[in-house]
Amino acid sequence: MARSRYKVYDSNYPYFITCTVVNWIPVFGNPQLAQIVLDSLLFLIQNKRITLHGYVLMENHLHGIATGEHLIKEIGLFKSFTARSIIDFCEKNSNNWLLSQFKLNKLKHKTEQEYQVWQEGDHPQMIFNEEVLIQKLEYIHYNPVKRGYIEDPAHWCYSSYKDYTEGKGLLPIEIIT
Repeated sequence: MARSRYKVYDSNYPYFITCTVVNWIPVFGNPQLAQIVLDSLLFLIQNKRITLHGYVLMENHLHGIATGEHLIKEIGLFKSFTARSIIDFCEKNSNNWLLSQFKLNKLKHKTEQEYQVWQEGDHPQMIFNEEVLIQKLEYIHYNPVKRGYIEDPAHWCYSSYKDYTEGKGLLPIEIIT
């Protein structure tokens, strides 16, 4: 994270953030691994470390819109914790293919660790007006449609789309009005 040219300059604004698995490995097709990410986000929300305004979890990346006083630090801790949890799950369940991919795609300078789950950086982009917010929410919510997985964004359970249209999704979202 320290190498990133992207910075959070004003914690009063929401930021669009992307967390991507190394080499776009399809990790979150496994519901148990997806649940690790959801549970970790829920922890951050419940402990008021971030406020989540929108998200979508795809098979190999997470898009979110969030605010927080120490947002980048919290996302870094989230990525570290979820990576460790995913690796532990893979070791416990003998998922040698995923472990080999995490090892093969680990950056060379990461000599202190055997595996790497997430790519470096979060690419935070400040959302400074309603037009950008709507564009980012639509991008997030229609990501599974664009990928051809579903025809209606309401059918993707790992998303905040329902919070904005039908009521309640999997995670507590603070809707920006």
